[in-house]
Amino acid sequence: MSKKKNPEVLKPLLSDTALELVALRFRALSEPMRLRLLNLLMQKEYTVGQLVEASGSGQANVSKHLAVLRDAGMVGMRKEGLSTWCYIADPMVNELCEMMCCRLREEMEAKALAFDPKI
Repeated sequence: MSKKKNPEVLKPLLSDTALELVALRFRALSEPMRLRLLNLLMQKEYTVGQLVEASGSGQANVSKHLAVLRDAGMVGMRKEGLSTWCYIADPMVNELCEMMCCRLREEMEAKALAFDPKI
């Protein structure tokens, strides 16, 4: 005779508000240009003009993406004279990017081995 287990009702770990904040962060990371800007800023601080030049994009586009990253709390900006300097405001951005890159590297290596086990 089998006993039926009462399904355990799980309570949500995060509130709806907390989930919206998490989604905001992930949305900020969902655009390749924003990732490109973060990748640059993980190396050092840049002015907005330097980011425009280094990214190969236009001023308006870079400014738009920097605003999204700033609103998500990932990038900070400070004025120095006529220049606006940008920097990584949340060090967790570096850790998150490193975790994802490491995981993607592992997946790519596994796929490469599947095609050529001699690697």
